Amino acid sequence: MTRKYIFKGIFNITLSVMILLAGCSKSLDLSPESQLADNNFWKNTSDLSQACNYLYTFLNGLGSDDPSGLPAPLQDNYSDKTFGDRSVGFGDGSSVAPATSNEWTNYYKLIRAANNIIEKSVGVSGDAATISRYVGEARFFRGIAYFELVKRFGDVPYINRTLTTSDSLLYTVRTARQTVIDSVYQDLDFAAANCPQPNALAAAEYGRITRTAALAYKSRVALFEGTWDKFRSISTATVNLQIAANAANTVITEGKHALYTSQGAESYFYEFQYDGGANGNPIQTVPGPETNYTYTTNKENIIVKLYGQNISNTIASHNFGRAYLDQAHIAPTKAIMDMYLYKDGLPQGKSAFDSSGSETSTLTEFRNRDPRMTMSVYNSTMITPSVGGLIQYIPGITYRYRKYWIVSDWTSNISFVNFNVLRYAEVLLNYAEAKFELDGTISDADLNLTINIIRNRATGNDPSKLPLLTNAFISTNGLDMRTEIRRERSIELAFEGQAYWDVLRWKVAETLLPQAVQGRKYFAAENPGGTTPNLLNGYVLLEAASFRKFNASRDYLWALPTKELALNDKLTQNPNW
Repeated sequence: MTRKYIFKGIFNITLSVMILLAGCSKSLDLSPESQLADNNFWKNTSDLSQACNYLYTFLNGLGSDDPSGLPAPLQDNYSDKTFGDRSVGFGDGSSVAPATSNEWTNYYKLIRAANNIIEKSVGVSGDAATISRYVGEARFFRGIAYFELVKRFGDVPYINRTLTTSDSLLYTVRTARQTVIDSVYQDLDFAAANCPQPNALAAAEYGRITRTAALAYKSRVALFEGTWDKFRSISTATVNLQIAANAANTVITEGKHALYTSQGAESYFYEFQYDGGANGNPIQTVPGPETNYTYTTNKENIIVKLYGQNISNTIASHNFGRAYLDQAHIAPTKAIMDMYLYKDGLPQGKSAFDSSGSETSTLTEFRNRDPRMTMSVYNSTMITPSVGGLIQYIPGITYRYRKYWIVSDWTSNISFVNFNVLRYAEVLLNYAEAKFELDGTISDADLNLTINIIRNRATGNDPSKLPLLTNAFISTNGLDMRTEIRRERSIELAFEGQAYWDVLRWKVAETLLPQAVQGRKYFAAENPGGTTPNLLNGYVLLEAASFRKFNASRDYLWALPTKELALNDKLTQNPNW
């Protein structure tokens, strides 16, 4: 059985069932269900599996199929780390309370669909463990939907059943944040207890939710909430941080995942290419999408948004490389570039290799840096063996990032490369940060278990390219461990859609976001005939500080859509919106 068959059900569920799952007249209500559809569906575990397929369409991705309506990495544009398209001005303080919100509407659609599956499962015939597995998938997606709502809006209405037009929950108050998060933990725990381990999945089921997916996501939720609480002096900080550490540690100790290392020192780059699952072969011999993604070929990927194999075997598709990367709609900024360490493990201002301020070309700053810089951002003419061609380096006035950039996809203007929603490297980073924030310190043993494994992958186990992080190194060089843990996260997960959420939970957005946004050092000789851009201290000025605002009393939470407030007078708006 091919994966095409498994996931084709996402789109081939009958029209009546699709209406049953997703049709809506408002975000917290659906039109009455079709009794005819119920009578012809929800009979067996195959029906449950097909119904769950619909939930996977809500995973974050690289196309407009993302619940936000934008590719997931573009959420980094709300931070100081990348610059480009902003559908709303969260990075520059220009946002206003919207009438509607894609996120509010779509995540409540997902909650409704998940609730529906959970309820209908009671009448399904078949193996009890299989039924529980698919209920686990539904509860997993309900959990992530509530987390996505909470991290944007704070307290939100909690709905744990499908609603009718007369349901009392239809017009309900906002539920306290921690209460909602506790329900998320319960859903993820149920999924972890009832979904299979990744090595128990059939190859054709690659991409379905597993036990480790639920635990890994729980570590993400709990770390977000624990640090959100800690830096706001909220009493639940320790509880949430301990949950984060425990969930991440369980994934680590169960040993079902590992970093992708099949491409040696270039493995970090290939993790975001089609080659990232090519049966250990260093290079695909045939250009185009990988046709054999499975757990055994790449154990780093824990949750993935699948796009298929090719135009004749597709789940969905996108043109992320051409529509967004090629046009620099998301481009690295000086802020993230300055974070990359030098090969002695030291940052700008401390390293003997620091060339900032004395660059002689746009290539200078790439020298003697953490290898992930050149694997994430274009720096010169680069050979791309998997497509047998060259990517010509063009200096321009903006940085261009390299993750998910595939030449053959640019040519065809369509891509099927998957998006790594959550990978094992994040679990390691979650554990390291949770341990440090719990104890105010982290042992060298835990650094070796987490951050140093990540650094070894980046260097091909060559510490001359980037030393391992130790407490002695921190002390000797006058560094700050929290800063270095956060730096490691920002670098490893750069351009994957997490930078904005990190600066919110750390409560540093009010410091970082009002600053001017800069690009690369400008050299007129590299831009012949071009218009001289606005500059600040010799660097391209992408957005002046005068246009950058962040209201600390307002902007850490998003505004509820005003249409929802009008429909439900029990809802209240977030402060100062």
